[in-house]
Amino acid sequence: MEHTSDHGRDGVGELPAGRPLQSEFADGLDYPRLGAVSFRRGTLTDNQEALFTEHWPRLGRVLADERIDIDDWFGGPAPTIVEIGSGTGTSTAAMAQVETGTHVIAVELYKPGLAKLLGTVVRENIPNIRMVRGDGIEVLNRMIEPESLSGIRVFFPDPWPKARHHKRRIIQSGPLRLFASRLKKGGVLHVATDHAGYAEWIDGLVDVEPSLEYMGFPWSDCPQLTDRQLITKFEGKGLRRDHTIHEYLWRKRG
Repeated sequence: MEHTSDHGRDGVGELPAGRPLQSEFADGLDYPRLGAVSFRRGTLTDNQEALFTEHWPRLGRVLADERIDIDDWFGGPAPTIVEIGSGTGTSTAAMAQVETGTHVIAVELYKPGLAKLLGTVVRENIPNIRMVRGDGIEVLNRMIEPESLSGIRVFFPDPWPKARHHKRRIIQSGPLRLFASRLKKGGVLHVATDHAGYAEWIDGLVDVEPSLEYMGFPWSDCPQLTDRQLITKFEGKGLRRDHTIHEYLWRKRG
């Protein structure tokens, strides 16, 4: 694993210009390659910019080579769930308000999506959500302590449908190993997709990581919330097209 420093901000919630840093893993497994993907800044409204200026320093972080002290950030200990690719945070906010005894860290690269979630958190006074701006793999690898999480969620990741782009998919042998390393024993990985080709891809990977026990879906005794409560924007589009939602649950072996 290669750590590269100098991930400083150039504004509130900003990432440096150019391509994201990418860790090099020496375990021989497959990891998503970012290719020519660059940071998408997006445009915020004046109100969103003001919201970021006031609340991001308390509720948000930017990808950096430093471990997060989760209990300190939230003001006390609790089971912690990281959601990779939270989008605009519709399901994140809905689930967090049901999981009142859980810390929820939403990880998203696209700033306007984080701005919408930040607005919801402030407006609805949701105390148990924090946000990190950055690539999900890099945030887990650089900022989250091993065996510190009770859960990881990856809902409707980009399916990269063209065959030449499959190497960019987040569900691969390498990320599954990384996810497992960040989960506590008994921790839960929850993945959902409405893309048939991606579901077929995941079907071939359910048993690839020895430290994760595939539990299928639904899993009646799952120790954390698995009902996503609200239909996300992307899931809603899928349902309107009569797509099937495929869900997957794994448990960290202990």
